[in-house]
Amino acid sequence: GHPPFGHNGEVALSPYVEGDWLHSEQSVRVFEVLEPLNLTWEVVDGIRGHTWKVDPPPATQEGMILRFADRIAYLVHDMQDAIRAGILTHTDLPGDCLEVFGEPGSEWVKRMIWAVIDESLDRGSIAMRPEMLEAMHRFREFMYERVYLRPESQKQAEKAVRILRDLVDHYLENPDEMPESYRQREEPLVNQVIDVVAGMTDRYALRVHDQIYRPF
Repeated sequence: GHPPFGHNGEVALSPYVEGDWLHSEQSVRVFEVLEPLNLTWEVVDGIRGHTWKVDPPPATQEGMILRFADRIAYLVHDMQDAIRAGILTHTDLPGDCLEVFGEPGSEWVKRMIWAVIDESLDRGSIAMRPEMLEAMHRFREFMYERVYLRPESQKQAEKAVRILRDLVDHYLENPDEMPESYRQREEPLVNQVIDVVAGMTDRYALRVHDQIYRPF
């Protein structure tokens, strides 16, 4: 269900739907409409609710585990990617978070997982130690300030949004250029177009955009 360019893809597609366009909802659409699978209600609920943007949270304990796993994975991986890219150094990481997380890398993942296990055993339902959850929220704010919203990232985000909206607008005006399989369903054209664009990879979206707007 993830569109090209991650969160920026969600921003790009939101004006074409009511409310926010969410990759979790598109994931459900993939399994129920585009490539139907006989999934149980519990699995569908977990897919829909795995992102923290969705309220209410998943109804099952397995779904709640998935929600915590998603937050742990993307925070740690985004931090590691930012360090590899030279955007951050280890000394930039907030000390109050490091006191809770430990050494950056696998130690973070281990401590975050155990914070879920220990708190869940104490409560009898899936939860995370409050001090760990608060530290994760603080670190997420740090990442937005230092990585996601820095001027260089914003320029790339604006470019990604423009490319995807160009593609959506192009296919809305030229639906015959979409793959036939997407045009066979009897539903609004905008839904078909979003399915096409959301199903692209980053590189494919860039290539198609170049073919349309810079053909020579």
